[in-house]
Amino acid sequence: MLNWGILVLRLGIGIMFMAHGLQKSFGLFGGPGIKGFSGMLSGLGLVPATFWAYVAAYTELVGGLFLIMGVQVRPAAALLLILIVTAAFKVHLGKGFFLSNGGFEYTFVIAATCLALILLGPGKFSVFNK
Repeated sequence: MLNWGILVLRLGIGIMFMAHGLQKSFGLFGGPGIKGFSGMLSGLGLVPATFWAYVAAYTELVGGLFLIMGVQVRPAAALLLILIVTAAFKVHLGKGFFLSNGGFEYTFVIAATCLALILLGPGKFSVFNK
């Protein structure tokens, strides 16, 4: 059952990251696209904002895809963990824990999932597993 559990973690968090990456990269699903996302990052003091917008958007998009496929799960989860911890510190930490106040509750759960995948690896059900 462990491998099924890992698959559920990979698919759940991978789909979530990929969807957010599509929003930020291409403006799909009502997202801001690179220009809008870059503006948000600029407001947070990240410079050069456009560079970091591309880095974050494509880390989410490609990292999510890798998790879904079970390819390079540990490195992908590590990069996504860095991204989500950065988001927690830059946006949510000062607002307390609970999401209802804009806090870091949601990013905490995502970070825990990424850490679990770093520890567990891809499991048996991955694209390159024989």
